[in-house]
Amino acid sequence: MKKTVAFICVHNSCRSQMAEALMKHLGSDVFEAYSAGTEKYPEVKPLALKVLEEDGVDTSELRPKLLDEIPSDVDYLITMGCNVECPFIPCSHREDWGLDDPSGGPIEDFRNTRDLIKAKVLELIENER
Repeated sequence: MKKTVAFICVHNSCRSQMAEALMKHLGSDVFEAYSAGTEKYPEVKPLALKVLEEDGVDTSELRPKLLDEIPSDVDYLITMGCNVECPFIPCSHREDWGLDDPSGGPIEDFRNTRDLIKAKVLELIENER
Protein backbone atom coordinates (compact mmCIF):
# COMPACT_ATOMS: atom_id res chain seq x y z
CA MET A 1 0.00 0.00 0.00
CA LYS A 2 1.27 3.46 -0.92
CA LYS A 3 2.27 5.95 1.77
CA THR A 4 0.79 9.43 1.71
CA VAL A 5 2.92 12.56 1.78
CA ALA A 6 1.84 16.20 2.05
CA PHE A 7 4.19 19.05 1.17
CA ILE A 8 3.17 22.26 2.93
CA CYS A 9 4.23 25.89 2.67
CA VAL A 10 2.54 29.26 2.99
CA HIS A 11 1.22 29.93 -0.53
CA ASN A 12 1.52 26.52 -2.21
CA SER A 13 2.83 28.36 -5.24
CA CYS A 14 6.43 27.19 -5.63
CA ARG A 15 8.42 24.81 -3.37
CA SER A 16 5.55 22.59 -2.24
CA GLN A 17 4.24 22.43 -5.82
CA MET A 18 7.67 21.36 -7.05
CA ALA A 19 7.82 18.66 -4.37
CA GLU A 20 4.34 17.33 -5.17
CA ALA A 21 5.05 17.24 -8.92
CA LEU A 22 8.47 15.63 -8.50
CA MET A 23 7.08 12.99 -6.14
CA LYS A 24 4.29 12.15 -8.58
CA HIS A 25 6.83 12.02 -11.42
CA LEU A 26 9.48 9.95 -9.62
CA GLY A 27 7.71 8.02 -6.89
CA SER A 28 4.07 7.44 -7.80
CA ASP A 29 4.59 3.72 -7.20
CA VAL A 30 5.55 4.41 -3.56
CA PHE A 31 3.77 7.62 -2.55
CA GLU A 32 0.47 9.37 -3.05
CA ALA A 33 1.56 13.02 -3.04
CA TYR A 34 -0.30 16.19 -2.09
CA SER A 35 0.61 19.80 -1.50
CA ALA A 36 -1.16 22.72 0.13
CA GLY A 37 -0.64 26.13 1.62
CA THR A 38 -1.81 28.00 4.67
CA GLU A 39 -2.83 31.11 2.67
CA LYS A 40 -4.74 31.47 -0.59
CA TYR A 41 -2.64 32.32 -3.66
CA PRO A 42 -3.83 32.85 -7.27
CA GLU A 43 -1.35 30.73 -9.26
CA VAL A 44 1.70 28.51 -9.28
CA LYS A 45 4.78 30.64 -9.96
CA PRO A 46 5.51 30.53 -13.71
CA LEU A 47 9.24 29.96 -13.18
CA ALA A 48 8.47 26.99 -10.90
CA LEU A 49 6.42 25.47 -13.71
CA LYS A 50 9.13 26.23 -16.26
CA VAL A 51 11.93 24.51 -14.34
CA LEU A 52 9.75 21.46 -13.68
CA GLU A 53 8.94 21.22 -17.38
CA GLU A 54 12.67 21.52 -18.18
CA ASP A 55 13.08 18.34 -16.13
CA GLY A 56 10.29 16.53 -18.02
CA VAL A 57 7.73 16.84 -15.22
CA ASP A 58 4.03 17.19 -16.05
CA THR A 59 2.66 20.41 -14.54
CA SER A 60 -0.82 20.36 -16.09
CA GLU A 61 -2.59 19.45 -12.82
CA LEU A 62 -0.74 21.89 -10.55
CA ARG A 63 -2.75 24.61 -8.81
CA PRO A 64 -2.50 26.24 -5.39
CA LYS A 65 -4.58 24.42 -2.76
CA LEU A 66 -5.42 25.10 0.87
CA LEU A 67 -5.02 22.60 3.70
CA ASP A 68 -8.71 21.66 3.68
CA GLU A 69 -8.32 20.35 0.10
CA ILE A 70 -5.92 17.54 1.01
CA PRO A 71 -6.26 14.53 3.34
CA SER A 72 -6.40 15.49 7.01
CA ASP A 73 -4.14 12.61 8.05
CA VAL A 74 -0.98 11.58 6.17
CA ASP A 75 2.02 9.33 6.69
CA TYR A 76 4.59 12.06 5.97
CA LEU A 77 4.20 15.80 6.53
CA ILE A 78 6.98 17.82 4.92
CA THR A 79 7.13 21.57 5.44
CA MET A 80 9.28 23.58 3.08
CA GLY A 81 10.66 26.12 5.52
CA CYS A 82 7.75 28.05 6.97
CA ASN A 83 8.43 31.63 7.94
CA VAL A 84 5.29 31.52 10.03
CA GLU A 85 4.04 28.82 12.36
CA CYS A 86 3.83 25.58 10.44
CA PRO A 87 0.43 23.90 10.42
CA PHE A 88 -0.33 20.71 12.29
CA ILE A 89 -1.65 17.78 10.32
CA PRO A 90 -1.77 14.35 11.96
CA CYS A 91 1.08 12.27 10.55
CA SER A 92 3.46 9.43 11.34
CA HIS A 93 6.56 11.41 10.34
CA ARG A 94 7.14 15.16 10.17
CA GLU A 95 10.14 17.08 8.94
CA ASP A 96 11.01 20.57 7.76
CA TRP A 97 13.23 20.87 4.71
CA GLY A 98 14.13 24.49 5.48
CA LEU A 99 14.35 25.56 1.84
CA ASP A 100 14.66 29.21 0.86
CA ASP A 101 11.85 30.47 -1.36
CA PRO A 102 13.28 31.35 -4.80
CA SER A 103 10.30 33.60 -5.63
CA GLY A 104 11.41 36.95 -7.00
CA GLY A 105 14.84 35.61 -7.91
CA PRO A 106 16.32 34.55 -11.25
CA ILE A 107 15.45 31.25 -12.93
CA GLU A 108 18.74 29.78 -11.68
CA ASP A 109 17.43 30.08 -8.10
CA PHE A 110 14.36 28.08 -9.14
CA ARG A 111 16.57 25.44 -10.79
CA ASN A 112 18.68 25.14 -7.65
CA THR A 113 15.55 24.76 -5.51
CA ARG A 114 14.15 22.15 -7.91
CA ASP A 115 17.37 20.16 -7.71
CA LEU A 116 17.45 20.30 -3.88
CA ILE A 117 13.83 19.16 -3.72
CA LYS A 118 14.45 16.40 -6.27
CA ALA A 119 17.33 15.02 -4.18
CA LYS A 120 15.16 15.04 -1.03
CA VAL A 121 12.23 13.42 -2.85
CA LEU A 122 14.52 10.68 -4.18
CA GLU A 123 15.82 10.09 -0.66
CA LEU A 124 12.25 9.71 0.67
CA ILE A 125 11.43 7.26 -2.10
CA GLU A 126 14.58 5.23 -1.47
CA ASN A 127 13.84 5.06 2.26
CA GLU A 128 10.35 3.64 1.55
CA ARG A 129 11.38 1.05 -1.06
